[in-house]
Amino acid sequence: MTDDETLYDRLGGREAIRAVVDDFYDRLLDDDELGPFFENTDMESLKEHQTDHLCEAAGGPAEYTGPPIREAHLHVPFTLDLIQRSVEHLEASLDAFDVTGEDREAVVAAVAQYEDDLLATADDSE
Repeated sequence: MTDDETLYDRLGGREAIRAVVDDFYDRLLDDDELGPFFENTDMESLKEHQTDHLCEAAGGPAEYTGPPIREAHLHVPFTLDLIQRSVEHLEASLDAFDVTGEDREAVVAAVAQYEDDLLATADDSE
């Protein structure tokens, strides 16, 4: 690893990040509790947004242009338990692609920073 190598580079770039995202959403869709949240979702668009988001967070050239995380999830009745379950699926996907150690922690932290936004409801003040 060089000093100027980004997390994006270490993860293998956009194609590798997309593979992790695809695996992650496959796991979510197969989950009896989380899968129903995606019943009326354009999964290709969602996967593209998530890939852009993770690429940007990892220091890559992509820029996330989707809706603000909070706004996009106001209608989703997430709980802390469901978020933790999602993180466990993300960790399993990262493991499946041999992402370990600090890189794995950095990806999970990039997602975990949005916990408050994921738990927000339309009744919450901004």
